[in-house]
Parts: sequence; structure tokens; C-alpha cells
Amino acid sequence: MLTRSKTKNPAVLSYYAMRRAVGYIALSLPFVLACGCILFAIIGPDHALPHPLLQRSLSDYYYTPVRNYYVGSLCAIAAFLVCSRGYDLQDEITGYLAGAFTFGVALFPSVNPYAAGYTSLQVDIGFVHTGFAALMFLVLAYICIFLFRKSSPEKPFTRRKHHRNRLYGVCGLVIVVSMFAMVALTISSSHRSVPPSGLLFWWESLALAAFGMAWLTKGEGILKDRQQNRVHVS
Repeated sequence: MLTRSKTKNPAVLSYYAMRRAVGYIALSLPFVLACGCILFAIIGPDHALPHPLLQRSLSDYYYTPVRNYYVGSLCAIAAFLVCSRGYDLQDEITGYLAGAFTFGVALFPSVNPYAAGYTSLQVDIGFVHTGFAALMFLVLAYICIFLFRKSSPEKPFTRRKHHRNRLYGVCGLVIVVSMFAMVALTISSSHRSVPPSGLLFWWESLALAAFGMAWLTKGEGILKDRQQNRVHVS
């Protein structure tokens, strides 16, 4: 007879649940922001689709009716990153940094794309936002590529763990590639003195999707080890 061994520790179960919640929030954030903004426009006084249909970046949703969801989601992710724990002090410090940078992205908005002009303070805050975003994605990629691939010496290295490590590596690389693409788009638009391309939204969404997939996996949402104990029945 085969039975699956499951932890009954409420603290452990809650921790895995929060990891999965972070993954779901990150995966769904671009979709919820875009659909929420469209819905608000349709039920608003004009009863029309917003223009543009999609914002040029996720950060621009700060200036739409879904601003509270945008800020709240980032703060929720940041709070968990700050409280997350790993195998050693390095993991803990990395969590603090990732959470701090994510809080920075939420609390320091980008410049308003609909404003006719900007003050020097608004421009400086926009640069701070961009810096926090770049650092956030760098640390998230580091977590995926290096920290998530660690193994506890008390647990066997299973086939599922091997598959998870490959997935973490892919997610980290996707975040890095997306970040370089975002930087290239931003520099290109800056040199031409035009707003960033709408592709910025899709690269940011891809990076968030990779981050969310990694955390969903870490929370045993997918590729969970199948631990089975053989019980002999006489």
C-alpha cells in the first residue's frame, strides 16, 4: 500500500501558500491591470475603450483607476520578500534587498505620461523609480538562478528537484533578457526624445511572469516532489 506523506505543520503550509500567492499575484498583475483599466473606462461616463488600450508600461497604470491595485500588489510582494527566509544569511539579506527595491518601485512612481510637462522633482522621482525597478529585477533574477537552485542537505536530490532547478534557471534568464530589453527601449526612446515603446509593457509582463512562475513552483504549486512511503500490510 502506498501513501503520500504530507506535512501537517500549519506554519509550513501557510508559508507555501504565501509563496503561491506571490506567484499568482505576479502572473496575473499585467492582465488584471489591463482588464481593470478597460473595464473602468467602459463603465465610466464615456462608455468607451481607453486610449491607448494598453499603457506603455506597467508603471503607467499608477495614473489610471487601477492605481491602488498596482501599488497594493507590489507592496504585498515586497512584504513577503522581506519576510521570506532561506538556508542562510545570504538568502535573508537578498530577501531584504528584493523587498526594499520592490517597495521603492511601488512608492516612487514613474513620470505621468499624460502630463504636459514635468518638474525637476518629478523627473528625479522617475529616475529613482527606474533605478529601483532595475535593481528589483536584477535581484529577482539572482534569486531564481542561484538561491532557488540550492538544496537542503537533509533532503534527497529528486528528479522533480532537477526539473525545478532547470525551470528556475530559465525564469532567471528570462528576467535578465527582459531587463536588458527594457533598458535598451528606454535608452533608445531617451535618445530620440520620444515616449518609450509599447513593447515595454510586454517585456515587463514577461519578466513578471517568469518571476511568478518561479515562486509558484517554489510554493509547490507545480513540480512538487511525490514523496511516497511504502507500508507493508501483513
